[in-house]
Amino acid sequence: GTTGEDITHNVRTFRSVPLKLSGSGWPSILEVRGEIFMPKAGFDAMNREAAANGEKTFVNPRNAAAGSLRQKDPALTAKRPLDMFCYAVGFIEGDPIADTHTGAIAKLKQWGLKTCDLVERVQGAAGCASYFASIGGERASLPFDIDGVVFKVDEFAAQDELGFVSRAPRWAIAQIFPAQEELTIVEGVDWQVGRTGALTPVARLQPVFVGGVTVS
Repeated sequence: GTTGEDITHNVRTFRSVPLKLSGSGWPSILEVRGEIFMPKAGFDAMNREAAANGEKTFVNPRNAAAGSLRQKDPALTAKRPLDMFCYAVGFIEGDPIADTHTGAIAKLKQWGLKTCDLVERVQGAAGCASYFASIGGERASLPFDIDGVVFKVDEFAAQDELGFVSRAPRWAIAQIFPAQEELTIVEGVDWQVGRTGALTPVARLQPVFVGGVTVS
């Protein structure tokens, strides 16, 4: 549970991940954290090509991105429309690169690492609520899927003072958008008998695609 798969050889094929940082002033060791994803347009084009070739299509961009990263052959990963946003710094050897989270993100961008242009600095709970509503209104038109917003205290000194609860930070919280909903038809009910004799009804639904998966 502490060591994952080494996917370095696959990530090196991304056009959005520079093999060397730009500019100057970067520390001797810099750990950057980010998220790899597959844009909607690339996902749709990949599925159209797969269908035309009689190959299996992917159900949603998230599964497609995860499967692409675990390919043994980097050449295959290179053909997949993967992208990456850097959203935080981890270990740094030497002086801090900034006093705030937004300052660190700006520095990463300056060094040639790709960051999300939707990041904003807001004030207070009202600012967070306003930003969440704004992004929610744009959600359907964004070129990639999102399921919510992460709010972070900007100043690193305040983050250190707030600390962690168990493994979760006190200085960050996620607000998730309401779950996607679809209508379908209950075609029947099966009764499952448990170990103790308890009966549990299980609905059989007309299959419906919702939230990136087919539910039946």
